[in-house]
Amino acid sequence: MGRFLNLAAFAGRLRDDTRAVSFVEFALILPIIITLGFYGAELAFMATVNMQIGQLASSVADNASRLGQTDNSAVTPTISETLVDSVMTGALVEGAGIKFESSGRIILSSLELDDSTGRQYIHWQRCRGNLKVVSKYGAAGAGLTGTKLNGMGNPAITANSKSAVMFVEVYYTYQPLFGTMFVGKPNFRREAAFIIRDDRNLGPGVTGGNGKSLCT
Repeated sequence: MGRFLNLAAFAGRLRDDTRAVSFVEFALILPIIITLGFYGAELAFMATVNMQIGQLASSVADNASRLGQTDNSAVTPTISETLVDSVMTGALVEGAGIKFESSGRIILSSLELDDSTGRQYIHWQRCRGNLKVVSKYGAAGAGLTGTKLNGMGNPAITANSKSAVMFVEVYYTYQPLFGTMFVGKPNFRREAAFIIRDDRNLGPGVTGGNGKSLCT
């Protein structure tokens, strides 16, 4: 009988003891807190990467629009493969932190107006990055024959006579922090465009050979 009373008293004390309740509750909710924290970090990182992709597109378009600038008003310069490569290489360096070269693709197109036909077309196109994608608007020569190219972008951007628009498409497959458990591997696509900043001899397109940025 005494043993039964002792057990009953112990059970009563155990029932009334609330000293570890907070610890138990914290242990139960900790996995949820950790999961929400990881999910928030993933979303924040994804938003930052998406912003970087947009900035990279603007940077390439801006730098490409400045190619061939000269203080010599008597010379109308052409642009070379080396100059285009320098712009593209700079973009790859800019995106090194998110492993852009292995997971992304930059497509730089020269949108021009063919005066003889009045048609918008892609005169030349250069690419860098290992992601296997092609331009939404077509390859070099698109618009000159066959289906008309009403411009590039949304709303459509067009080039003026004797000028060109450096139009950039950037594609990137997101590399998540915590595998694919939260957001998977979404594909980002951003565009940017700049009109060339100075006179440029558009006829030859890109001069020189052995470029590293050919769209193959």
